[in-house]
Amino acid sequence: MYDFAYRRPQSLADAAAAIAADDEATVIAGGQTLLPVLRARLAMPSTLVDLGRLDELKGIRAEGDQIIIGAGEQHAEVAANSLVREALPGVAALAGGIGDPQVRHRGTIGGSIANNDPSACYPSSALALDAAIVTTRRILPAADFFTGMYATALQRGELVKAVSYPQSPRCVYVKFPNPASRFALIGVFAAVVGGRTRLAITGGGAGVFRWTAAETYVDGGGPAPGVATLDMDLDLLTSDLHGSAEYRRQIARTVAARALAMLAALG
Repeated sequence: MYDFAYRRPQSLADAAAAIAADDEATVIAGGQTLLPVLRARLAMPSTLVDLGRLDELKGIRAEGDQIIIGAGEQHAEVAANSLVREALPGVAALAGGIGDPQVRHRGTIGGSIANNDPSACYPSSALALDAAIVTTRRILPAADFFTGMYATALQRGELVKAVSYPQSPRCVYVKFPNPASRFALIGVFAAVVGGRTRLAITGGGAGVFRWTAAETYVDGGGPAPGVATLDMDLDLLTSDLHGSAEYRRQIARTVAARALAMLAALG
């Protein structure tokens, strides 16, 4: 390892001040992505600002027709929460399938959203459900928040405070995982929002995206199994050592058909 300063702020305001004081500072929440990166020396921040104990980032509550999940909530807490399980069953299932028990009891929803790993699960739920990302400065719709591979609309010093999901009992998540890492080779989040089908795909390599052709097909009366034969733009997918773009496309179509069938079964 190498030398770096460690700061544990007592408030979000203190965290913002610590970040502003050091241009090479990096925030850490659960650390499930950052710590392996540090060990590999792919990042060398001069200061780590630990958000893990900030009460301002905790809590899961209903607010009108929204379920607000604090950015500091760990995956295991999201998966087990009764509000989430009832109002957002797909999100609960998604959280319960991330990594292994150790990862689920350390990793946080805010860290996943802010990192925007192209194989992360949470971005698909946010995009499919048209969630709002609440930051220390503004509220952004998910469609504007995720801007590319490992890229978001967050500005320097801006932190994710919470994710606001509309209550959506008709939602499911189906993942085809890498057997070693448990990251999604393909993950599909399917939901009905405002009477319309929403389908978001993660794990394709280039970042989370909505498959609008499949949404239109299903809303037009097409049966779920037919989605497996629809065309999908290969430019939305990438090739790597885990599989080619063509392989991922076939998985995406098959898993999407399965997710839509499960969604239809919810009534």
